[in-house]
Amino acid sequence: MNALARTDPLTMNTHASAWRIQHQAENQRFLVHVDGHDCVLDYQRNGAVITITHTGVADAVVGQGIAAALTRAALDWARRDQLKVVPQCSYAAVFIQRHPEYADLRD
Repeated sequence: MNALARTDPLTMNTHASAWRIQHQAENQRFLVHVDGHDCVLDYQRNGAVITITHTGVADAVVGQGIAAALTRAALDWARRDQLKVVPQCSYAAVFIQRHPEYADLRD
């Protein structure tokens, strides 16, 4: 299977809900469906660097830690694949500042 076509499901348990986060590498996106809403983290990959460009969570499901779960999934993937991260998205930038365990990923 082509690595770019791979979808890596991850399960995040928060607030008694199980979220199945999908890594859609071919779309350069992490996606999770919550209560009928698509929530996303978009990135652009250039070699060994990913630029997180956008996190989007529907107003109806905001405040449940979904953006944090998506960001953590993207950062954990970047670490596993030895990638550096440029947090262009303001949410991702603040998340990395507040979670120093990810500071080493910054490009």
